[in-house]
Amino acid sequence: GGEVAAKSVFARKNYFYPDLPKGYQISQFELPVVVGGSITIQVGEGEKAYEKSIRLTRAHLEEDAGKSLHEDFHGKSGIDLNRAGTPLLEIVSEPEMRSSAEAVAYAKALHALVRWIGTCDGNMQEGSFRCDANVSVRPKGQVEFGTRREIKNLNSFRFLERAIEYEITRQIELIEDGGRVVQETRLYDPDRDETRSMRSKEDAHDYRYFPDPDLLPLELDDAFLEECRASLPELPDAKRHRYETALGLSAYNANALTADVQTAREFEALLASVAKASGKGEDAVAKRVANWLLSEQPGVVSAAGADADLSRNSIEANTAIVVATENGTISGSKAKEIFLAYLTSGIDLAAEIAANQQTSDTGAIEAAVDAVLAANADKVAEYKGGKEALFGFFVGQTMKAMQGKGNPQLVNQVLKAKLG
Repeated sequence: GGEVAAKSVFARKNYFYPDLPKGYQISQFELPVVVGGSITIQVGEGEKAYEKSIRLTRAHLEEDAGKSLHEDFHGKSGIDLNRAGTPLLEIVSEPEMRSSAEAVAYAKALHALVRWIGTCDGNMQEGSFRCDANVSVRPKGQVEFGTRREIKNLNSFRFLERAIEYEITRQIELIEDGGRVVQETRLYDPDRDETRSMRSKEDAHDYRYFPDPDLLPLELDDAFLEECRASLPELPDAKRHRYETALGLSAYNANALTADVQTAREFEALLASVAKASGKGEDAVAKRVANWLLSEQPGVVSAAGADADLSRNSIEANTAIVVATENGTISGSKAKEIFLAYLTSGIDLAAEIAANQQTSDTGAIEAAVDAVLAANADKVAEYKGGKEALFGFFVGQTMKAMQGKGNPQLVNQVLKAKLG
């Protein structure tokens, strides 16, 4: 929803700091490349979860400064100029976030978006994606914002949340003790879990912005902008909505599948493959594919640990195991057991699925159930006396007697009929 400027102008932002070699920074001021727009954030989980739209002020192009190093020099600071001059896009939001949780949700949504559309790799440790948090407090009911303090270059969501929480508490205590919050730039020290003063914070007029005399305006024609719009993938919000409405996925699964672009790609590739192999529509198999990809497969890979040959964790292998489960060839528990063996010992997947094919032979299932009930007459009496939780025990014993090859639905039906 932002407006991309057909013409934007580069400016020089003048200030002195050791990490700025030229004494000025190439940036944009009066005419930035993007104005306005918004981003929707998801805050919290469960019943307390809510959505909120955060308006964006602008996005402007500028050059990066160097990096000040404070940790390794024992009372001194070092300057790393390797990233000085690197181009970056600074995205500025309106002051509409009211908690550290909202700030983290905003940063995560923006992080997911820039990775989704390929703007950057989002690596926070390497500085590809960084956050500056402006924090201010005000008494309840006061309209005017309090004096803000900026916390610079937070490189993890955890540090962002902790830095904001610390600064909120610090400012409240300062005001309640009769002090005054001074506008400044601060750094967060994760070891001490505190912020500390870096430099006084200037206002825009203190930077003496003026158009850069050596750089031409940036001009974007309509054809270029339309080409960019056409190249955009389906964005996370639209994809999440489609997963819920067209595929019938739960809000939780839809959110999980669209939280990361790679996860969404894996899901859609596996979904298409399973639908084709099973001869069913994508909407018919979507829940099973989502459950396998989000819940069951990660558990199997984790259980395999260092013994896993992850090259075998292919779309073809996942398709075979999901289709076999969807078609009722094998049970869900047997699917995980087979896939674990496949990742760690190199068995023939198709042969193992065939060898463990579950039976829907009602006669065989009834015989197994009769044997289990006869061997556990005391528990049958307890069940009929009201201890209904024992039903799961009977199911487990029957499946064990049938070496996991009984159709679970039929086993349940036969047990219910015989137990009354």
